[in-house]
Amino acid sequence: MKTIARIYNDFTEKFGVPRQSGIVNAVQSQIVFEPECRNIDAVRGLEGFSHLWILWSFSQNRHNEWSPTVRPPRLGGNERIGVFATRSPYRPNAIGLSCVKIESIDLRCPHAPIIIVSGADLVNNTPIFDIKPYVPYADCIPEATGGFTDSVPRKQLKVQFADGVAAAVPAEKMQSLIEVLATDPRPAYHNDANRIYGMSFANLNVSFRVNNATVEIIAVVNG
Repeated sequence: MKTIARIYNDFTEKFGVPRQSGIVNAVQSQIVFEPECRNIDAVRGLEGFSHLWILWSFSQNRHNEWSPTVRPPRLGGNERIGVFATRSPYRPNAIGLSCVKIESIDLRCPHAPIIIVSGADLVNNTPIFDIKPYVPYADCIPEATGGFTDSVPRKQLKVQFADGVAAAVPAEKMQSLIEVLATDPRPAYHNDANRIYGMSFANLNVSFRVNNATVEIIAVVNG
């Protein structure tokens, strides 16, 4: 499959990227088409839809082999589940599927059309194979069940800053950073209150630790 577009956002590394789409909506991303697909006629009519499906590549997956079972973070990283019962990147074909919200479509910029979306769970510069509109009458299934994900509540942490640290975060990035850390980007099996983690986000190097249900941001420096 050929790459038709790439996504650009503040997730400069895998660590910190939301584990599912639609979880962190404060972060906006740009879908920029490759030159051969850069035609405003190709998105004609898309303005009538609110959401998109994105078919993309796990381009930073360094594992060449796949496993029939994986350990989902949702289950604490300790229980093995069949890979086809999960959305793990370690699959025979490293292809991701995400649903994102269309915020706007820029038809006037030099690289038009550019689609601005929110809720993406893709790292910056991820190759995109295709986009398709989300169609509620066919794609929304109210009676659907979520397997093991239904039995595990989604973790949402409280985020606080150490004294004087918040001033280092640009105002326009504050809510995005808080929402990203509130989802707890640590590996599911980590539970050391004294361990300090580092994350790159929006050209910032963020250091934090987690104690019980609270994330404390202890340092922020420009990347």
